[in-house]
Amino acid sequence: MPLANLNAQQLKAATTPLGANLVIASAGTGKTSTIVGRIAHLLKNGVEPSTIILLTFTNKAAGEMIARLEKFFPSQLISQIESGTFHAIGYRWLKSAYPDISLKQPNELRTLFRSIYERRAFKRLGLPIEPFSASHLYDQYNLYQNATLESFEAWFGNKYEEHKILMDIYLGIIDEYEATKEEYGFLSFNDLLLKTREYVTHVRPNITEVLVDEYQDTNTLQGALIDDLRSQSLFCVGDYDQSIYAFNGANIENISTFDKRYPNATIHTLTKNYRSSSAILALANRVIEHNERIYPKSLEVVRQGEFSKPKLLIYDELFAQYQSIALAIKDSSTPFTDVAVIFRNNSSADGIEASLRELSVPSRRKGGTSFFDAKEIKFLLDALALLNNPKDMMAFIHIFEYAKNVGSALSREFFTSMVHFGKGNALRGLLEPIEKELPKFNPTKNVQLGLFDDDLEIGSQARFTSMAIYDAIKRHPLLKHPRITHEGVTFLNYFYELMMQVSSSNPPASILRKAIDSRLYHYVVETLALSRARLKNGEIDEERKKQAIERIERKAKLLLDLAKHYQELGRFINAMILGGNELSEGEGVNLLSVHASKGLEFKDVYVVDLMDGRFPNRKLAAKSGSDINEERRLFYVAVTRARDNLYLSLAKYDKIKKMEFEPSVFLHEAKMIDKDSD
Repeated sequence: MPLANLNAQQLKAATTPLGANLVIASAGTGKTSTIVGRIAHLLKNGVEPSTIILLTFTNKAAGEMIARLEKFFPSQLISQIESGTFHAIGYRWLKSAYPDISLKQPNELRTLFRSIYERRAFKRLGLPIEPFSASHLYDQYNLYQNATLESFEAWFGNKYEEHKILMDIYLGIIDEYEATKEEYGFLSFNDLLLKTREYVTHVRPNITEVLVDEYQDTNTLQGALIDDLRSQSLFCVGDYDQSIYAFNGANIENISTFDKRYPNATIHTLTKNYRSSSAILALANRVIEHNERIYPKSLEVVRQGEFSKPKLLIYDELFAQYQSIALAIKDSSTPFTDVAVIFRNNSSADGIEASLRELSVPSRRKGGTSFFDAKEIKFLLDALALLNNPKDMMAFIHIFEYAKNVGSALSREFFTSMVHFGKGNALRGLLEPIEKELPKFNPTKNVQLGLFDDDLEIGSQARFTSMAIYDAIKRHPLLKHPRITHEGVTFLNYFYELMMQVSSSNPPASILRKAIDSRLYHYVVETLALSRARLKNGEIDEERKKQAIERIERKAKLLLDLAKHYQELGRFINAMILGGNELSEGEGVNLLSVHASKGLEFKDVYVVDLMDGRFPNRKLAAKSGSDINEERRLFYVAVTRARDNLYLSLAKYDKIKKMEFEPSVFLHEAKMIDKDSD
């Protein structure tokens, strides 16, 4: 049984009576084993598996715990446990109740938000201050949904008092954004939790215990959802020293005030560290002790043996640091897959990745820009999403933004037209239009709210008769739109060609192959490659363009390989949306942002660019509303990923930016550098 392998502290926590329980589990203390033991204890004592909910921050973590339980219990019993991320469980519940909902990635909804924002005539109002950009306003609205339960007007007004003069316009944009999502059945990740709260309030599922992994990373909205579940018992596992998601709305008060919000709560502490050597753990503790202690704890090292002390690597120049570390990794006997380079800034990873590639050392990168956020991948997924759901306005807008002289606002008008032509079905409106006249676009105006809508004059389809396009496109009513150009018609022709060739009933891999081979995708690849190869003087670097195309082709091949495991288009799309950020590309040395490294461990760990301004990154901390305490927690997470060997590196100078660096304050706190030394 899973309980047999637990130490005394873990066993006491796992077998505690039902109620409000918080387990403080520091890095490497066996929190996963404790959670698995807790579920085993519940099942052994007759708790129905269908009344157990396991909430994690990655579906992979939930899958690993379920797999462990299946070694001791019948799989048909364990499969009844509701497990996964907050969003995955919420999506399953809502999808069963509302089958027409469509989950959208943040960047997709950012485009929708921008298409609404762009119809506000800020310049015509003669405002005394510069309005926030569409992107910033969108980010603030999403942060608000995670961070508080008060009204947006109150929260935003307190934060940006000087922008209260624009509040009516901002609220108008948000109201239209929410109404558009409602109309098309779009859900953001925040909407999932908000709708799930409504769902559980009405359905009132019978829940014996909710188990929450990584409790320190929950935000205010997730905390409210946990309370809404009204379970008989709550079992939360986390570590306040690893709370590193303030930028994403994580609320450290959820864990720090647990015993105050649940007066009869029991606090358990796991102190035996099974991961890191004593020297690594001592260094981590010296630094993190500079933060306020919320619940007292003192870690004990379990591993015995001779291990190297953490090493400080100091280099004269920034890029020389990356090259030297890459060479050290190549010459090391440690398998590449058991080596991690952990960075605070994306630019650090770029230097390491380039240096490793120069030495033909394989690497995979996670954190920073996700594989699934790459424009070439998003384009292919958007094409599949629109085929799967012709009402998917966001997929259509993302696709048509690649046409020259077409932005998000005009793409939205094109989509509205297609839906109109097809009597509610955009693809039918493309392939076999029923209506032959353009619809009306936003006939109402409101100058006070900054709305505008210029009257449109119908254009002539005859403008495009000499073009080498399908006859169906020459006759298509969208060509009457006065703002469509020859480039836009060419793009429309390519889009029409692809949609004629594919069907949503085909396997995803088959559809993807045709999409990748299509003239439409070649057009997009050429556009992206040119953009990535353009020099500051406007010229195109042909070698850089060739490399860009090769990288795009490699990414497309990887997506095609993923698609081969699915037979249903809808399942493939949902898997890519819900689980995509947990996947990384390739094999080899692990290049990880601190956030992406959380929960992982490696024999050798290099923490790079430990210079003041880089790590801690004071600008990022200020931008996210966090402070030096969170940066210190990031450092703690980074160094506790190491089992045997820890290397901390810094450079004195950046010759490109002609900038000198000072060592990170964390190196002083770790006693790796004497404050009084040079």
